[in-house]
Formats: sequence, C-alpha cells, structure tokens
Amino acid sequence: MHNHSVAEWRHEHIFLGEAHDRHEKRTWLVVALTAATMVAEIVAGTVYGSMALTADGWHMSTHAAALAIAALAYRFARRHARDDRFSFGTGKFGELAGFASAIILALVAILIGYESAIRLFQPVSIRFDEAAIVAGIGLAVNLASAWMLWDTDNHSHDDQGHEHHHGHDTNLRAAFTHVLADALTSVLAIAALLGGRFYGWAWLDSAIGILGAVIILRWSYGLLTSAGQTLLDIVPDGNVAGRVRERLEIKGDRVADLHLWRLGPGHAGVIASVISDRPQEPDVYKRRLGGIAGLSHVTIEVHRCPDGVRSAS
Repeated sequence: MHNHSVAEWRHEHIFLGEAHDRHEKRTWLVVALTAATMVAEIVAGTVYGSMALTADGWHMSTHAAALAIAALAYRFARRHARDDRFSFGTGKFGELAGFASAIILALVAILIGYESAIRLFQPVSIRFDEAAIVAGIGLAVNLASAWMLWDTDNHSHDDQGHEHHHGHDTNLRAAFTHVLADALTSVLAIAALLGGRFYGWAWLDSAIGILGAVIILRWSYGLLTSAGQTLLDIVPDGNVAGRVRERLEIKGDRVADLHLWRLGPGHAGVIASVISDRPQEPDVYKRRLGGIAGLSHVTIEVHRCPDGVRSAS
C-alpha cells in the first residue's frame, strides 16, 4: 500500500501566458484611452460632416467594446485558472475572445464600407480643417495604444523567418489588430480630408472609407483563422509534432497515436500512444521529450507489441 496521498500526484492546469498580468493591465489602459477618443471623434465627425471621421469614431467605439472583451477574458482566465471545471485550464479564453473580436472587426468593416458607399452617391458638405485636426488627435491616440500593446514575444520569428504561433497570445494580437485598424482608419481619414481640402476631391472621403473596410476585413479573416485553429485543436506546429515523434521512436519503439494541441500562450498538450516489444515506464518516454519548449501537459500510454505485429504492419 502506498504511503502517499493522491493529491501529491496531482499537478496544476494553469496554462496562462508568462506576461498575462502585464497584458491585462495594458489592455485596460488602452480601453480607457480608446473610449475617450471615440466620443471625441463621433461628436466632431457629426458636427463637421465628415464620414471618414465619423466612421473612425464608430469604428473606434466597437474597438473599445472588443478591447473590453479582451481585458475581461484576461481577468476571467486569471480568476478561474484553478477551477476544476476547466479540464485543461483557462488558457484558451484568449482565443475565444480573439475569435469574438475578429467577428466584431469584420462587422465594423462591412458597416464602414456600406456607409461610405452611400456617401459616395449622396455626398454631404464637410468641414475639412476641423475634421482633420480631430482625426490627427485620434491617430496619435491609436499609435500610443499600439505601442502599449506591442509585445516582441508575440511577433517573434525563427531563423528561417517563420512566425512562431505556438507561444503567441491571440487575445493580445486581437487587441493590437483592433488598435492598428483604428490607426489605419485615422490615416485614411486624414488623407481623404486633406485631399478634399486642397484639391476639392470630396469623393475621396467615401472612396478611402471603402478601401479601409476591405483592408480591415482581411485582417479580421486572419484573426478568425488563427483563433479558430486553436479552438478546434488543430496541431499548432508541425515541426514540434515531428520532434515529439522522432524522440519517442527510438530503440524499436513506435508511436501509434499522437495528439498535439495548444492549451494557451506558450503551452501545448501532448498525448501519445507508444507500442514496443520492450515497453518501459511512461516516465522514461516523458524524459525523452525533455527540452522541447512549451510541452506543459504530457500524457504517455505504453502498450506491449506482440511478436510479429510490427513486421506485419
């Protein structure tokens, strides 16, 4: 009879990113900054008659909501990190928030494109000077927000120039993309207002609104794809899966079944079924995987392979 309690063999399932708390604080700060600028742009755009500026303001309002979702996801994931109801922790809440943010981003882009198309055929008078000033203020706020949300770990690449998707924080990436989309809209709004002011191209305000909508739609698609792959447990990195198989398949051992999926930023889970003529304890196989970064939850099941089965396969 063993002398150890079951609790001693349990391990935690906390798969939050290393910079989780820092990202949460920065996101809340950007929410407050975005909300304040949103109000200023909507009011100014309505008063001065600029569709580009008004669109920027409403666009920013939905971003404020999306950023709030991101911030709440950080808070919920942290507070429920030890909740046993979540079998593999709360690391995927960021992916869920990122997926929701991407949908919001797409809806905003469609709305901006629709309103801009209407204004293209039904133009209104625009007070270019005042609107450009407010748009410039909005751009400054967006760039400051983007700087606060920038994280080098979220944009790292390997020696071949490929981006690492295993450790990135999709929630932070979604928040950053929303702010970047705001900055893009502000730049386009300023360009449209200046074109109308100095060259009389009033149509440019609406045309650039449509262009911005197309670009933002493309960004939202990228976010939807990235977050959706994690939510569906698609293998996050084929190279890592190959390394796991390579390390397990030595001394006549073979991997019959292998599952690799993302648990959270910088964390992956592995379940492998190993067959062998001379099976060893699971811990032996786990030690073979030592040194592979990000493998936070490893489960190995071992089966004895009867004589002749492997040769017949």
